[in-house]
Amino acid sequence: MHVYQNAIEMIGRTPMLRLHRLDTGPCELYLKLEYMNPGGSIKDRIGLSMIEEAERRGDLKPGGVIVEATAGNTGLGLALVAAQKGYRLILVLPDKMSQEKIFNLRALGAEVVLTRSDVGKGHPEYYQDLGAAIAKRQGAYFINQFANPDNPKAHEFTTAPEIWEQMEQKLDAVVIGVGSSGTIAGLAAFFKKHAPHVELVLADPVGSILAEFITTGKMTQKTGWLVEGIGEDFIPEIADFSMTKRAYSISDGESFSVARELLQKEGVLAGSSTGTLLASALRYCREQKTPKRVVTLACDTGARYLSKLYNDFWMEDQGFIQRETYGDLRDLIGRPHGERATITVGPNDVLTTAHNRLRNAGFSQLPVMDGERLIGVVTEDDILRFAFGHPERFNEPVNKAMTSTFLRVDKSQTLNNLVAMLEVRSSAAVMDGEKFLGLVTRSDVLNYLRRQVK
Repeated sequence: MHVYQNAIEMIGRTPMLRLHRLDTGPCELYLKLEYMNPGGSIKDRIGLSMIEEAERRGDLKPGGVIVEATAGNTGLGLALVAAQKGYRLILVLPDKMSQEKIFNLRALGAEVVLTRSDVGKGHPEYYQDLGAAIAKRQGAYFINQFANPDNPKAHEFTTAPEIWEQMEQKLDAVVIGVGSSGTIAGLAAFFKKHAPHVELVLADPVGSILAEFITTGKMTQKTGWLVEGIGEDFIPEIADFSMTKRAYSISDGESFSVARELLQKEGVLAGSSTGTLLASALRYCREQKTPKRVVTLACDTGARYLSKLYNDFWMEDQGFIQRETYGDLRDLIGRPHGERATITVGPNDVLTTAHNRLRNAGFSQLPVMDGERLIGVVTEDDILRFAFGHPERFNEPVNKAMTSTFLRVDKSQTLNNLVAMLEVRSSAAVMDGEKFLGLVTRSDVLNYLRRQVK
């Protein structure tokens, strides 16, 4: 087995997996596992290409500063290469990015600037415009993946030849998404020369303009989407759709569902955009009348989305998983106690335990349970009042700091009354007689109301 000398050498040459447990119609469907790049995504390829080509031209010199606007994975690819080569890297990200990506970027040494994801191109806080402005102020090299020809080069000279070789030059279609459009442009450049019969199929999130553009030539203003890394509200400069005649629009819900199905049936933990690509590939395959050999990509690792699409509670909060409804306050409980979803603490547990559970879960209050009986609630405020000035009290039991006079409401109470009560208390314990059903917080009410929006 080959021994690599650094992480950069490990970029590319990713495995190809044939999928067997999904319904692919008459077709053979293959998944190129791009998440097995050292930085966890296909964007390692362009991170390396764009930096090394800039070095060759003299645009980047030792100790230089790089700025880029990215939806996440390009930043990780750049951060991996920049760290190995000793460059300072500033990344501008839309604020919808997963926390896992942001933590990963900072751990690699990148400086992260978060900006709004609800504004379009031309707005000063749009991530690309803000990135360009920061680069100009800093006198830094602006990578600009959306207009950088070194982006598609990475795919023309590495990704596409690998696919062609792995498929033994027997290939009918490749299903890909578009963010910066480097992948589709690079694959188009390669297959035009070597296999012009290969069809490039676009997978696009609902809300993006690209599928409509491919299908009708029009670009209607669209809405936002939750899938990360693909979909656009403009046509990138480097785009090449000349080999793309077919496009599919995939909803967030379908993307997340298919990504989860991929994990359950094929054992592949991939990200949200992979769900979009795979859903499109499955539609394409099932529509065919004759057998075809089709490739799509596992663009990045699903480990970056554990708090999102692989988190049942997040999926419920977003309305992608539907629980049984009751028509009473049980419908507002985010973490039902009967499903062992409530994070609790015991009266004799030490306050350090309570604080750790609050901090790890991102909550501000915990029910205190004595067996199956709710006897109190402990909040951050309770712990602060009890332990401030006396840090040794973190070793005291929870029952010394908890609140016993907490708000209880019967499950049959009206929503209006609950909201009125939550104006003065941060949470309420929903009860069925003496049986504790779960806490409802102001955040739970907001999530419930948001789900009512059609």
